[in-house]
Amino acid sequence: MLKGFIFDMDGVIIDSEPIHFETDMQTMSHLGATITKEELEKFVGMTNPEMWKIIKQEYQLQQEIEDIIEYQVTLKVNLLRASLIEPIEGIRELISTLKKHRIPLGIASSSPRVFIEEVLRKFDLISSFDCVVSGEEVEQGKPAPHVYLEAAAMLGVEPASCVVVEDAKHGVAAAKAAGMTCFGFINPNSGNQDLSKADFIIHSIRDIKIENLM
Repeated sequence: MLKGFIFDMDGVIIDSEPIHFETDMQTMSHLGATITKEELEKFVGMTNPEMWKIIKQEYQLQQEIEDIIEYQVTLKVNLLRASLIEPIEGIRELISTLKKHRIPLGIASSSPRVFIEEVLRKFDLISSFDCVVSGEEVEQGKPAPHVYLEAAAMLGVEPASCVVVEDAKHGVAAAKAAGMTCFGFINPNSGNQDLSKADFIIHSIRDIKIENLM
């Protein structure tokens, strides 16, 4: 029985992975290193601190992780503000349908809160969600379940009664570890993601039929 619906944000509400890939590659260039989109794909769904900790070690970067993230997030926000990007097709309609059924809505994203809020303001969606949780605000980011469990707690809904939509391997793992039903949304711009652990695989947000979940 569906009692709460939780959205991942990047690659689900906004087709932002190209923005992330671009700014991460620019950030690496600024640091005097080179990284490819394909190398970045394995980090999709992870928080910035966890991703940059691995990259700093692998590439033997000298800069502090906090300084790297500050540079990267500033780039990312500026790129988003200048973009004409719209929400992923079907998202506004899905949110509207869930609202009509009075289903509490949450966001559980690995992005920093500042970027989540920039996206929601850009799309005029802030008031649509009953809670927003960043993976940077919980003990462990995805693929650990903490961000989804926190969102369920804030919604006042048992995890088993929550449905999640995710586009990344780490996100699907987090949702399933939290005991939630998960739609795996195949978004080509999110790279080569293994969504096989999801309960349902979809190619369009419009494939989610709320009446079948009630």
